[in-house]
Order: sequence, then C-alpha cells, then structure tokens
Amino acid sequence: MDDDRIRIRPMALPDCHRVAEIRIGGWRTAYRGLIPQSHLDTLDVAQDAERRRSYFAQADGSVLDLVAEQDGEVMGWACHGPYRDGEVRTADAELYAIYVDPGRYGAGIGRALLQESVRRCTAAGHRRMLLWVLRDNARARRFYERAGFRADGAEEPFEVDGVAVPEVRYARELTAHR
Repeated sequence: MDDDRIRIRPMALPDCHRVAEIRIGGWRTAYRGLIPQSHLDTLDVAQDAERRRSYFAQADGSVLDLVAEQDGEVMGWACHGPYRDGEVRTADAELYAIYVDPGRYGAGIGRALLQESVRRCTAAGHRRMLLWVLRDNARARRFYERAGFRADGAEEPFEVDGVAVPEVRYARELTAHR
C-alpha cells in the first residue's frame, strides 16, 4: 500500500531539478493571466535548476529551503529566511517562495510546507512572518488568509516585461505578546 502522507524535509542538492520543475510549473499555472504570457513562455527548467544549484552551493545557512514529499516524490518547495527590507535583514522572518506541483493543488502540500515554515520561524524566535504576493492573485491570497496571514497595507510595484503586477505584503504574528 502506498504511503500518501506528506513528509517535509530540508532540500538537498539532488532536489534542484525537481524544485525547478515545480517552481516553473507553479509560475505558469498560478500567474497565467496575471503576468505576460511572453514571460511565462521564456521560463526554462534547466536554467532555473542551475540557478537553484548555484544558490544551494553558496548558502550561508540563513535561508532554509524545504521540500514536501508525497508517495516518495518531491511535490512542493518552500523557502524562508530573514525578512529583507531593501538590502537590510530584519528580525522578522520572510516566506520567500512556496510552490506546489500544479497537479497536486488542493492535496494539503502547500499547507504542510507553510505550517513547517511557520513552525521553524517561531522556534527560531521570530516575532512575525511576512511575505509578498501578487495583488491580483486571489487564490494565493485566500491560501495565506486561511493560514492566519493578513494584508498589512504595504504594497510594492513589480513589473514584468513592462506590465505592472503590484505585490501586497502579508504578515502573521508568530509569538504571543505579553
């Protein structure tokens, strides 16, 4: 019998190609109609995998990449670390990315990855976790809101191939205040 539980673990170098497939598949699915199709069409798994390997080789330990396995195959990826306010890192945590194989949307993989990122950031003593999401990405916004994140009013311009695709910031408190 297959084990359909979701297992979260730190990403390893051999995961880079699969993570690139998931990331690009996620972009092409989640951002269709939100960013120019011309940009989505130029995304290349091999180039992205090489970029992942390069990042992985230069990792200083401040950023954590996690993968989710189901049925023995990597089905999702999340990455978090210190919040970046410009070039300055703050005491808050930031979810830099989270992507799930588009064929597995709704299977709890994204939720499991997000919960583990929140758990690890809380254990590390971060007070808040922040993230940026495309303003018009209603599906992602609902996902984060169900997980306790709220838009905090901050917005950033973002442009892809000359088209404005603004981002909004979401925040979630991680520790109880006394």
